[in-house]
Amino acid sequence: QVQLVESGGGLVQAGGSLNISCVFSERALGRYTMAWFRQAPGKEREFVAAFRWNGGPTYYADSVKGRFTVSREKDKSTGYLLMNSLKSEDTAVYYCAAGLATADFLRMYKSSRPYDHWGQGTQVTVSS
Repeated sequence: QVQLVESGGGLVQAGGSLNISCVFSERALGRYTMAWFRQAPGKEREFVAAFRWNGGPTYYADSVKGRFTVSREKDKSTGYLLMNSLKSEDTAVYYCAAGLATADFLRMYKSSRPYDHWGQGTQVTVSS
């Protein structure tokens, strides 16, 4: 059974940094894409970043571009979201998600549709 487990959330002051991770149980990573989403209280879930495990660029939401960076360690099946210059509006539950890579990825990566597997989420709270 495919599983995703996030960790690393917490409380941080505005302007600070946090690095959250997502361990993917799948070993045949080349077939998959991975993404980060977040959901703030009372708001809809929104796209943060996405990438293909077999290479290529990482795509970011405009609201985090230049502040957040995705990295990955294939030998550990782990993806990371390094969040710098955090703002109070970044407060949310952050989820990682994964799905099989398809030809529609570039058209759909910002939506939840390409991702069949989701982690439990990790809370990130930014105090102002």
